Amino acid sequence: MHRLVAASVMAAGLLSSLCLPSRAAPFNPDIEPDWIKWTQLTKALGPSPSVRGHRFGVVLKTQTNEYWRLMAAGYRRRAAAGGAKVDIQAAQSETDQLRQLSILHTMIGSGYKALMISPISAVNLKSALEEVKAARIPIVNVDGAVADEVRHFVGPVNRDMGVEVAKWFIRHYPAGGKVAVIEGQAGVLSTVHRTAGFIETLLATGKFEVAATPSGQWDRQIASDAAKAVVTRTPDLIGFYCNNDTMALGVVDALKSLQALDRVRVFGSDGTAVAYASIRAGELTGTVDIFPMMVGEIGLEIAERLSAGQSVPRVVETPQVLVTRENIARYGADEEARRRALIEDAREK
Repeated sequence: MHRLVAASVMAAGLLSSLCLPSRAAPFNPDIEPDWIKWTQLTKALGPSPSVRGHRFGVVLKTQTNEYWRLMAAGYRRRAAAGGAKVDIQAAQSETDQLRQLSILHTMIGSGYKALMISPISAVNLKSALEEVKAARIPIVNVDGAVADEVRHFVGPVNRDMGVEVAKWFIRHYPAGGKVAVIEGQAGVLSTVHRTAGFIETLLATGKFEVAATPSGQWDRQIASDAAKAVVTRTPDLIGFYCNNDTMALGVVDALKSLQALDRVRVFGSDGTAVAYASIRAGELTGTVDIFPMMVGEIGLEIAERLSAGQSVPRVVETPQVLVTRENIARYGADEEARRRALIEDAREK
């Protein structure tokens, strides 16, 4: 359904810069027709090949953010279960593009069966990816920015995250109101589409107004400073949607300092443990949990299949669930409880 919606938006010209099928336009996983859901992999493709003793390389954005640490744990979990090995490296921060490029360059000649990358930007790994292609090494873009040079992408539908948060506001504020978005890194696909899903869904009701969309650059302090400025000039603001949990917690910090947390709702995206703790504490209103451990596991599964020569759809859509104070009892116990609840819910759809 999300692909049909995005296609109609593209036709209207609102997302044409992202979706036109030209060389200059970036690959957009949200509307790619060659896709499969994570729940259908085994049914459609059969069991995963044996990878015992095989080595795989992973380049993350950073491990200073809990989301990427959880993804790394997912890689290790699947590798251990299958008897494989994963070498996981990352830049020092989510802005250290040159370091991430250097890491990928060094991995190319290391004999890995396949590589998995989570780019900081759509272009920072370009020169190394050209080498990967020449070396015929299977490679998977696992969340992060989307690199055109990589054939396969594993990750959530970013637009749907914003849509789900918008639906929450529509249900809880039937009269509408003023909202704001704290965006991630400018120009990154996840930033663009999470924000677009949220804003376009709300504006379609004719009842909501978007007061501001400053960038928090994935950083807690920058997001906090931006939120203070927004609330100061928009005292009747009812809520924020933040493109990740780190920035959402920065907004919570700002609202506490302004004594406004009781009247302004705050949502993030990622599903980190600190976000869950904040929801339980009655601070953060909710997060779109995109199950980063499972993203890592699914990413390695696709790398395994590609390394064995299997044909895999270009996009593998991973799970996501809006977790709020209202349903956290179902998803908030621990990783295994969330996994069981998610699989149960997926079977019912």
